Amino acid sequence: MTVTRVAEIVVAVLIFAGGIACFSERSAGPAGTLDGCDVQLPGDAFGSTIVIIRDFQFSPAQVRVRPGTKVTWVNCGPAGDESHTSTSDTNVWSSQLLAPGAVFTREFPQAGAFPYHCAPHPGMRGTVTVE
Repeated sequence: MTVTRVAEIVVAVLIFAGGIACFSERSAGPAGTLDGCDVQLPGDAFGSTIVIIRDFQFSPAQVRVRPGTKVTWVNCGPAGDESHTSTSDTNVWSSQLLAPGAVFTREFPQAGAFPYHCAPHPGMRGTVTVE
């Protein structure tokens, strides 16, 4: 089972159990699973694949999902740290500025490769591959 799939299952179970999932440093797990991130996810993140924003990078930077899957970006930087975006390289989507603790969720209904970056920090790059 992949780290991304484990994260999907954890998010689905926690949101189902309480309507809102709260992740903290007590939720141990491999990199990319909200380890060390104290963030409340909204209900629309149910079933999402999680991408963590921390230390000027997306983790995991490459995610593979099925059509209809949601991807949720979570800024897990410390309070007062930089804000970031998830911005499509082809103008398909652009999140608002995500301050530490903020989240952005987008559904990917169709197959394809969707490269993205952080608008204020264009060296931060990732790809969502829908297959």
